[in-house]
Amino acid sequence: MLTIIGCGNLNRSDDAVGVLLAQRLQQHLSKNPLPRVRVFDCGTAGVDVMFRARGSNELIVVDASRTGSEPGAIYQVPGEVLAQLPEPSSNLHDFRWDHAIAVGQRIYRDSFPKQVTVYLIEAQTLDFGWVLSSAVATAADRVFEQIYSQCQHYAKNSTDCSPES
Repeated sequence: MLTIIGCGNLNRSDDAVGVLLAQRLQQHLSKNPLPRVRVFDCGTAGVDVMFRARGSNELIVVDASRTGSEPGAIYQVPGEVLAQLPEPSSNLHDFRWDHAIAVGQRIYRDSFPKQVTVYLIEAQTLDFGWVLSSAVATAADRVFEQIYSQCQHYAKNSTDCSPES
């Protein structure tokens, strides 16, 4: 099973890019289904990432980043580079998707994807708003094409026997 998860906040302009990309993939796959590929919009709930990724062979996460680089820059990062154990907290709002990768691997072991790829798209603005900047929208189109190509390759070449959910 290949799981794609989009993260972000729809009310914060470019921070919505992961969610919007996941929604676009969901719409596209509803018309052009691929076996053993599923897509989720996990918004800002890191713990949802952990639960949705469970049972997958591969995981792709898409989110916005804010590093000071050129807006629209795309970073494809292996998940283990970003996975960090969270500091102890009783607040689930502090539990991000990168924490979910680390904790999910620890809790679920063989039931958690070993192959994790993260696409980060550099945001231009994280102000309140519902529209992506043009640089981020263009980058999202490129990432969509890349991920959809990965989905097609996975569906064609995968031999996993995971049940679809």
